[in-house]
Amino acid sequence: MSLEHAILGFLNYRALTGYDLKKIFDTSVRHFWPADQSQIYRTLNRLAEKGLAEMETVEQTDRPDRKVYHITELGKEELQQWLRTPQPTEKPRVAALIQIFFAGQLSDEEVLAIFEKAAKEVRAGLAQYDLIPEEMEAYSEYMQSPREFAFWMLTLEAGKTSARAHLEWLESVIERIRNGEIPQE
Repeated sequence: MSLEHAILGFLNYRALTGYDLKKIFDTSVRHFWPADQSQIYRTLNRLAEKGLAEMETVEQTDRPDRKVYHITELGKEELQQWLRTPQPTEKPRVAALIQIFFAGQLSDEEVLAIFEKAAKEVRAGLAQYDLIPEEMEAYSEYMQSPREFAFWMLTLEAGKTSARAHLEWLESVIERIRNGEIPQE
């Protein structure tokens, strides 16, 4: 998925500023597609250059003018075409698995520290996932139907399922190391 299409998807709900988009990313899709502020602004500029979005300057008296972006008809066509096109499955590149691949060179204590830290981080991520429905609810006004919210929640379900499976694996490895089931030499 490209950041361009994610932004077009949000602009299809309503006109937004780059700041608004950052808030929406952080409270809806960050669990699978994080974006920083500078990426969002660069992408908005590209979308405008391509004619997929238009920028409107909204004057404000007490603050700097706001740059509000609207999706264009061409942007809507691009989004619909992208939504209808199956996306290739991306092959993951996981640095932690490279580390684990070569971890036989470490002591059990050192390896346990790595796995326990990873398990702690996954548990913290799962706790964050529990907050997402509440955060997403703040943007329910953007959705045109309960069906859209259901699809938003399917992405959360995928993240939780994946995280739980990863945690289960980490905990099983920790247990095997503690039980001496991994050869020492």
